[in-house]
Amino acid sequence: MFELQAAAKGLRFGFDGPEFWPKAARTDEKRLRQILINLLGNAVKFTARGEVRLVLRYARQMATFEIVDTGPGIAPAELQRIFEPFARASSAASNATPGSGLGLTIARMLAELMGGELGASSEPGVGTTFRLRLFLPELNAVPASSGRPLATSLAEVIGYEGPRRHLLVVDNEEADRQLLRRWLEPLGFEVSQATHGEDALRQLEAGLRPDVICMDLAMPGMDGWETLRRIQALLLLPAPALAVVSANAFDRGLDNDVGLPPEDFLVKPVRREDLLHWLQLRLCLRWRHLANTQAPASVETGNAAPASALQQAGSLPPEAVEALLDLARLGYYRGFVKRAEALQASHPGCAQWLGQLQALAREFRFESIVAALEPRGRTGENP
Repeated sequence: MFELQAAAKGLRFGFDGPEFWPKAARTDEKRLRQILINLLGNAVKFTARGEVRLVLRYARQMATFEIVDTGPGIAPAELQRIFEPFARASSAASNATPGSGLGLTIARMLAELMGGELGASSEPGVGTTFRLRLFLPELNAVPASSGRPLATSLAEVIGYEGPRRHLLVVDNEEADRQLLRRWLEPLGFEVSQATHGEDALRQLEAGLRPDVICMDLAMPGMDGWETLRRIQALLLLPAPALAVVSANAFDRGLDNDVGLPPEDFLVKPVRREDLLHWLQLRLCLRWRHLANTQAPASVETGNAAPASALQQAGSLPPEAVEALLDLARLGYYRGFVKRAEALQASHPGCAQWLGQLQALAREFRFESIVAALEPRGRTGENP
């Protein structure tokens, strides 16, 4: 799509790909697509002559996207604020081109939501380079499904077959511990919690034998790496599956001395579907899925109703639904909750339904929200 736009302006458009391509990589395709569309769209828009080039490098499961243009460039003082809302460079090309000034802000927000980073370098009169770094773990084999998409299947999980499994969540942040507990206990998991590494070791030495340990890295006192080393030294039998849960995606790209492969790293905020997928692989689980006739769960119990049960939305106007959809597709938690709260005040008849959507948002289950809000997920003209 951008090659054609560039050609229409008389620009060359080039692509340099890596020598090694993974057969498949795991990422949030919609967010990655939106970031690249924003960056490439800007590069073509603001470049009057020369070329726009997309460069992709992939090594050790880290992907680096560079969007290079020969446009007017950006002055150093302006480069510091281009990711701020409504900031625009003051070049002639920028001033002559319409736009909201939010594209780069949204692109950086999405990159950070994916655990990555987005930056820029520029030389006035020469051009600008935007650089996006993301962890894209290679998938050697695409998991088999029961004939429906994996995300949809996991969004409808209500339990699993076989004996009850036990998890130990080690994290100094109570909100992060409680999030995993709210997701997993209704599915039949037993969830123990530890507030720091020393607490986890005390529980294990006292006889706790979890099937899985989810470990935060950045904790006061003993950090997650040291805690994992000491857990391995305990030689627990059976050995628990280990997952590192970190807010920094680039921790995944580091060598570690506890033998964890990149696929055992989960980036905060953890997506429910990613966690369930990891548990399925590590514990060889067979999921039980939601029956179409199941009634919505009560928000007061702390369990958000599944997407398939959120088909009645009262009388919200279409533009309000579209605003919620846009925020859900972005994965913008605070914006979604704030907008839903405002709609609860203006449309009290939809308050309970909007409360269910907010509960899903607090668990970062935006795929379920989108499924509930999109026209094909509704029973009437309005949700």
